[in-house]
Amino acid sequence: METTVETTEQLERFVRKIAKKFPGDEEAVKMTDIHFVLSQESGELLAFDDDDNEITRCVVAQWIGSKDEHFYDNAAGVLRAVLKKLSDFANNLSIIKPYSFILENEDREHCAELYLADSDIEILGGDLMSGLDADLNQFMKTLLDD
Repeated sequence: METTVETTEQLERFVRKIAKKFPGDEEAVKMTDIHFVLSQESGELLAFDDDDNEITRCVVAQWIGSKDEHFYDNAAGVLRAVLKKLSDFANNLSIIKPYSFILENEDREHCAELYLADSDIEILGGDLMSGLDADLNQFMKTLLDD
């Protein structure tokens, strides 16, 4: 799916609306995640806090009725790119760090980790613990061999 300029601009406005709700100069609130809920059928994108309070919403015209079988993976890539581009906003919300941006489908099932904002690190996308099992297995093998 080739992302249009209009879609990118709309998603940037979406992220900026979230930033306006949590301006960096205010006292930080305790929240661990911002949930992006996306409907493949309607193209509606909503943002929720941990208590399921709606932060903002928009309808991405390009995504309405998409038949792409990799829709959520592709949408996650586009959203990650927007969050990276707007990392000054994404990293400086008045939310106690660390906090994450997570993509979910319309049934509120987890689709992807989009972005983790922390004081010292910035992680974009993918499984945050990717390869952990293999690393632990190798560590235990090395430990037991000694």
